[in-house]
Amino acid sequence: MEQEMHVITTGQQQSAKIVEIVAHIHPYVDMIHLREKQMTAKELGNLVSSLLDQGVPASKMVVNDRVDVAVVYGLKGVQLAYHSLDVKRVKDHFPSLQVGCSVHSLEEALAAARHGADYCVYGHIFPTASKKGLQPRGIQALTQIANEVPIPVIGIGGITVENAVHVLNAGAKGIAVMSGVFLAKDSISAAKAYARLLKNWRGKHGKQTI
Repeated sequence: MEQEMHVITTGQQQSAKIVEIVAHIHPYVDMIHLREKQMTAKELGNLVSSLLDQGVPASKMVVNDRVDVAVVYGLKGVQLAYHSLDVKRVKDHFPSLQVGCSVHSLEEALAAARHGADYCVYGHIFPTASKKGLQPRGIQALTQIANEVPIPVIGIGGITVENAVHVLNAGAKGIAVMSGVFLAKDSISAAKAYARLLKNWRGKHGKQTI
């Protein structure tokens, strides 16, 4: 797995705005996480349908928690959290579904790998407005997890174009961005800037850039 760019919706925007943004940025990102906890399954399904109608590939879309929506609409995968269905059960029943886990410690990351997760999203790495008052876990902890966990680790939390290189140098297999893209003044330019950063990093480290 080469280093990937994941973007995650914030739960703060209307469906029409999400569709407008994703329809323009999907060529520049590897994975689009629909993290809309307030939506019902039907509402989330309608959002997915709108994105598909706009030409957003199902192979790039991941939904948080809702295994049913991911399966019914043939999406790439599902992102599970501590309150979600068990990873192993999901993988046993839907082996073709890519399953990611949101984790916050080495123990949780190792458990996710042991239970069959395809990757984990770890954070928050840097201070971020969405985690006010909570100590960021930092680059040192990310480095340990990236070295000890046998599945790809995606870093999340306060990642900017300027500090993303530290996340990649720590061994992360990618970066995940929420407000840095979806709440940016120019979401398209923001997505392009992150994509450029990843391409340049791969080039400097002898990775594939296509």
